[in-house]
Amino acid sequence: MDVKDYYKVLGVDKIATADQIKKAYRKLAVKYHPDKNQGDKAAEEKFKEINEAYEVLGDEEKRKKYDQFGENYKYYEQHGGRPEDFDWSQYGGGRQGSYTYQGNMEDMFGGGRGEGFSDFFEQLFGSRFSGGGRRQQGPGRGRDVQATMEVSLEDAYNGATRQVEVNGSRLNIKLKPGLQEGQVIRLKGKGAPGRKGGENGDLLITISLGAHSQYELKGRDIYADVALPLYTAILGGKLTIPTPGASLHMNIPAGTDSGKVFRLKGKGMPAYDNKEGAGDLYIKAIVHIPQKLSEKEKELFQQLSQLNENGHA
Repeated sequence: MDVKDYYKVLGVDKIATADQIKKAYRKLAVKYHPDKNQGDKAAEEKFKEINEAYEVLGDEEKRKKYDQFGENYKYYEQHGGRPEDFDWSQYGGGRQGSYTYQGNMEDMFGGGRGEGFSDFFEQLFGSRFSGGGRRQQGPGRGRDVQATMEVSLEDAYNGATRQVEVNGSRLNIKLKPGLQEGQVIRLKGKGAPGRKGGENGDLLITISLGAHSQYELKGRDIYADVALPLYTAILGGKLTIPTPGASLHMNIPAGTDSGKVFRLKGKGMPAYDNKEGAGDLYIKAIVHIPQKLSEKEKELFQQLSQLNENGHA
């Protein structure tokens, strides 16, 4: 029997930390998200597999059961035991209700169907029962559902409203300003339905910030390069500064070199729920050299050049 290796699915080692597992999941979830791979069945299946793996490895208790069961079962089978004789009841503790299985134990593990260990762990961790068995369970809470949502830097900065489809119904989600990469939004009761009157699970949406061509986000600070006209750099003056929100106006001192960085305090990413102060906006001035000069402009620049040479003579 081939055991489905959730660590391999996420591309991490068995000793990976919770943060490493979460980081690997986010990266893969963004890559294989259906919105980015419309019509690609292979990517859709990969996305489901990634979420399945993270549902187990991303939960401390489930990961512990997964590690313990996988190792014990492999050891048992390698030493001549039959799958149907394996005592797996010790791993069902902590779940509500119990299962009564009728049939060959090999079928329950997906033998001959190419599904590996996945189906069994759906039973172990609280999903549907497949392979010809029947349940004897009381009320139970539904599973939490994992999802990934890509958000632009502008929407993360200003806030936005998104519409998603959950269990066949459309749901408007209000995104507050100040969202961060990897932040998880929990929608209570919007996950899988509960069993026999039990409460529904939650919908957990992990935020993924899309890359931006103009801005770079570091923590709550925003960095951007801004073109500075040559004459303003030399003489000083006002400059309009674009931001993910409204544009700002600032005074540029005379004699500003290209590469000069200005810090605009509190103009970076807002603080989510206003629990902390907003970040800062860092503007790097890039002096723009005119490419097309009129004859009069060339003449004036030549005069300036001569004045400069005479001044250093």
